Amino acid sequence: MEFIDAVDGRKKYCQAKLGVNTLNKDDVDSIHGHFRAARNLGKTNRVEVQQHDLVVGILYGEPGQESSHYKKLRDVYDYPLYVGQEFWYRLTGDKNFYSALGKVIAEVAAEADSKTLLEETITALAKTDAIKKLAGEI
Repeated sequence: MEFIDAVDGRKKYCQAKLGVNTLNKDDVDSIHGHFRAARNLGKTNRVEVQQHDLVVGILYGEPGQESSHYKKLRDVYDYPLYVGQEFWYRLTGDKNFYSALGKVIAEVAAEADSKTLLEETITALAKTDAIKKLAGEI
């Protein structure tokens, strides 16, 4: 994704990831390859893309909790990691956005009737031919 960084006002080219442990070894080379391609495309189109404009945004977590794969992107390839509150602040310009988002998610989760949803999902799956086949009913 691309966004204008609320802190430095520069366009960022961001690989957004869900959490601090959601990256595997193969993702590191893939992300590095995508960023390298973005820089090359920028050169071709005469658009300045600086190293610190290529970032990894981690939607939740705290700095220091990142897996070794994230640390490799930061320490070996020199891509900034924006984790949790910092990511959302840079994206929105609101220092309180991350904590407000967490509160809303917690409220919605508390209100959700997950037991009914789970039962409905199990019932729907049980009616499919694939599940019946696995159960030996077909």
